[in-house]
Amino acid sequence: MKFATRLIHGSHAIDPATGALSIPVYQTSTFAQQSVDHFGKYDYARSGNPTREALEEAIADLEGGSRAFAFGSGMAAISSTLMLFAPGDHLVVCEDVYGGAFRVMTKLFSQWGLNVTFVDATSREAIEAAIRPETKAIYLETPSNPLLKVTNLREAVEIARNHGLLTLVDNTFMTPYLQRPLELGCDIVMHSGTKFLNGHSDVVCGFAVVKDEHLAHRLGFIQNAFGAILGPQDCWLTLRGLKTLKVRMEESQRSAVKVAEFLAGHPQVKQVYYPGLSTHPGHDVHNRQADGPGAVLSFELKSFDLTKRLLEGIELAAFAVSLGGVESILSYPARMSHAAMSPADRAERGISDTLVRLSVGLEDPDDLISDFAGIIG
Repeated sequence: MKFATRLIHGSHAIDPATGALSIPVYQTSTFAQQSVDHFGKYDYARSGNPTREALEEAIADLEGGSRAFAFGSGMAAISSTLMLFAPGDHLVVCEDVYGGAFRVMTKLFSQWGLNVTFVDATSREAIEAAIRPETKAIYLETPSNPLLKVTNLREAVEIARNHGLLTLVDNTFMTPYLQRPLELGCDIVMHSGTKFLNGHSDVVCGFAVVKDEHLAHRLGFIQNAFGAILGPQDCWLTLRGLKTLKVRMEESQRSAVKVAEFLAGHPQVKQVYYPGLSTHPGHDVHNRQADGPGAVLSFELKSFDLTKRLLEGIELAAFAVSLGGVESILSYPARMSHAAMSPADRAERGISDTLVRLSVGLEDPDDLISDFAGIIG
């Protein structure tokens, strides 16, 4: 079956107990057992729940993995995945990583000895130069947040395999509809499912997906032991949102291309960061490993006053944290997604005070462009 059909008719489509076309919300904390010697499939909801299992099976199938694990947030998925590593281990991380991941790596996991080196992951040489004897993994986002830098995943996997490392990829911006890192040889894919996978700005959730059964066993142990699971009601809402992933991504992506082209030609815009533009330095690499440029772009305006006027005056895009909803969302990385970075860290990465990130929703793109034009001229 093709992707759109799998979204609707995958293994999670029909409740096996009743035939319901919507998997029930199993709102329970525990399950009765019939035998002291032989427990049933489910015993305690932290360890397993039929609604969560249906969602995890759906995500694993779409990413081409053997197992997926649903967590209470994208950061819970990232943090639980980082628990695979031990004190003294070292990771090579793309330099303009999501601010929440930067914060947990530098402020929390650093306390028990997990070391990280941030590099320009668009450079193969920079990745290889950062590897140490104690390095265990390469951690990537492509396109990255918020500058939409593109890492060549096949090259990163080759480097990782040459050194016996894992390759971890945050695939939130692309979703499995547009990019499937496991198929390119990566080991673990993570998502903030809050974003495009759910798609309606009403759930906070996260996922980690693996293909290797040994990794699946290790990550499953961490999920159960640490307990940062996704509740059944939110699992159901995400299953519902997931069914429209293809049509939402297609429509938002078409609009994003049109908006990006408008901004790229505007005299008040210094730079547009979007792999759908032929001028983007990672355009060709991205096209070789993904099926589209996605619905997120960033751009820099020519002054802070204009940036402030846009953020406070925009009508059709919400000025808010997050992305991936049916509504367009305009974010300010310096004080939102990357506020955990110091001004010096942001400046080093090119995250300026005039940088704005736009997640394009399902509004008519001409209306969005008119809204922007009415503010920036």
